[in-house]
Amino acid sequence: MGEDKTSWHPGEIVPASGIYECDCGGEHHWSTDVKGHRFPPLPAGCSGEYWALKTQAHPEDHLG
Repeated sequence: MGEDKTSWHPGEIVPASGIYECDCGGEHHWSTDVKGHRFPPLPAGCSGEYWALKTQAHPEDHLG
């Protein structure tokens, strides 16, 4: 995984604990994820394709 990666598909490994949002543009589908776990499926009816980090749980940690 490259350091410049900013979005992840459902099922990929979470690179850093935090709050992620879907890319549907509605900013209404959020997921709190833990580093090392897998991203969950996007919610039913969501038109998005991936998760993007909104708020990092430990800002001192580096993604990747």
